[in-house]
Amino acid sequence: MKIALMDSGIGLLAATAAVRRLRPDADLVLSLDPDGMPWGPRTPEDLTERALAVAEAAAAHRPDALIVGCNTATVHALTALRARLEPGLPVIGTVPAIKPAAAGGGPLAIWATPATTGSPYQRNLIEEFAGGVTVTEVPCWGLAEAVERADETATDAAVAAAAELTPDDVTTVVLGCTHYELVAERIRAAVQRPGDPPLALHGSAGAVAAQALRRLGERPAPGAPASGTLTVLLSGREGPLPVPALTYAEGRLLQEAAPARTAQ
Repeated sequence: MKIALMDSGIGLLAATAAVRRLRPDADLVLSLDPDGMPWGPRTPEDLTERALAVAEAAAAHRPDALIVGCNTATVHALTALRARLEPGLPVIGTVPAIKPAAAGGGPLAIWATPATTGSPYQRNLIEEFAGGVTVTEVPCWGLAEAVERADETATDAAVAAAAELTPDDVTTVVLGCTHYELVAERIRAAVQRPGDPPLALHGSAGAVAAQALRRLGERPAPGAPASGTLTVLLSGREGPLPVPALTYAEGRLLQEAAPARTAQ
C-alpha cells in the first residue's frame, strides 16, 4: 500500500505521522511545494493551480490514495483535485474537527489562519456542527509561518497572541490548521487555566489517516513490520525532508522509520 500526502510545507507532518503509526508497512510519498509556499496568501485560482501541480507530482508515483494535508488547500482546491484525479486516485481532504469538538459541549475556540477565520467555509461548518455551542473564532497571525520555519521565538509569540484572544472559559480548542498540531502542547500550555479541567484539543490528523484507510478498504495494523518507504518531493523534485521538519517529533518519527529508504 502506498499513500501520498500533499501540502505547501510541513503542515502535512501530523497526518503523515498518523498514517505511519497506523500502518508502519505503508509506503509514503510526501509532495511539498517549497517553490510556491506559502499558499495561504494566494488567490483561490492560483492556489488551486499550485495544488494540482503538487498532486500530479505525487500521482506520478502511483499511490493508492492522496491526502490533502492542508486545510486551506482543502477549502479551495479539493473539488478540482477530485475532478482531476478521482475515481482512479481517492483524494481525502482535511476538515477542522469542529463536529467532535462541539459534541463535547463547550464553549470552544477555533484557532485558524486569518484567511480561514470568519470565512464562509468555516462559518458553514460552525452552523452545521456547532449549533447551540458558544464558539469563538481565533485568528492566529503568523503561527503557521513560524511553525513552518521552526522559529521557536516567533511560534511562542504567535501562540501567546492567539491565547490572549481566547476567552478564559473555553474548554476545547479546535486546531484549524495542520501546522498547529505540531505545537499542540504549546497551545495547551498557553490556554490552560490553573485549576480548570484539562483543556481538550481537537486536531484532524488521526481522523484523516483513518479515513484514508477506510477509502482503501484497509484496516489499521500498528503492529505491522516497519517496512514502509518514504519519498519526499519538493515542487516535483525528489529530495530530503526539509530541515525544520526534524525539529518536530512527527518529522523525526518519519526519518527514524525510513532513514535511508526511497520508494520508487
